[in-house]
Amino acid sequence: MSERKDMELIAQLVPEGSRVLDLGCGNGELLALLRDTRRCTGYGVEISDENVLACTRRGVDVIQLNLEDGLAMFEDQSFDVVLQLDTMQHLRNTERMLRETARVGRIGIVSFPNFAHWRNRLHIAAGRMPVTKALPYEWYNTPNIRVGTYADFEVLAGKCGLRVLDSFGIQGGDAVRSWPNLRASVAVFKFERT
Repeated sequence: MSERKDMELIAQLVPEGSRVLDLGCGNGELLALLRDTRRCTGYGVEISDENVLACTRRGVDVIQLNLEDGLAMFEDQSFDVVLQLDTMQHLRNTERMLRETARVGRIGIVSFPNFAHWRNRLHIAAGRMPVTKALPYEWYNTPNIRVGTYADFEVLAGKCGLRVLDSFGIQGGDAVRSWPNLRASVAVFKFERT
């Protein structure tokens, strides 16, 4: 999650003054934005040494942790919001981490590349895996373990006992609420446990 306009759209989903846990927080840019514009506090979770250092330089509290190990160190509902932005496609056990997100936070917000975007469909129809701004890697060097679609997440949320509070796609820094499975390169969902 590095596009500023995308981050600002997602930041609007976070209530002011929230205590936030950002899973896979990268360089801490979003947490710094939430701190500076929405008076939020909290922590980032990151595995990369380089990103942990970048968070520290930004004044963002960060815990170095592999998300594959789970979130056992956090109590139930210990955060107002848990963010899982651009991380789900990198995890082996997506369902477990989604349930953990809902356990640790009162609200969860996820985003991920929407593989059903029309441009991706054209690449597939031409016999090639897509390489786009949202999916910038070739099939053989991608860090993504899996790909998903906007419509797929709606099904997974129901399976995991989650109620979607808001959802939209993002394309070119703009929210897409009409036909997001087809028209958006990024899917965004805000949810809570039922």
